Amino acid sequence: MAEDFSNLSYEQAKAQLDEVVAQIENKELPLDDMVSLWEQGEKLAAVCEKHLANARERLAALRPQTDSD
Repeated sequence: MAEDFSNLSYEQAKAQLDEVVAQIENKELPLDDMVSLWEQGEKLAAVCEKHLANARERLAALRPQTDSD
């Protein structure tokens, strides 16, 4: 069953991603487990990037526009 990470906050997704990275660094982890963790990490990273992109957009909207644009 695929996990849905879309409802996580940035902080929650980042914390889970940090845990996944720590598990992947275990050299004795079976390859199949490592691949599954990598896939999970990719999804968590995408959630983090989405939150960061939204934050960038919000900050850009607050900047005054110049006439040279």
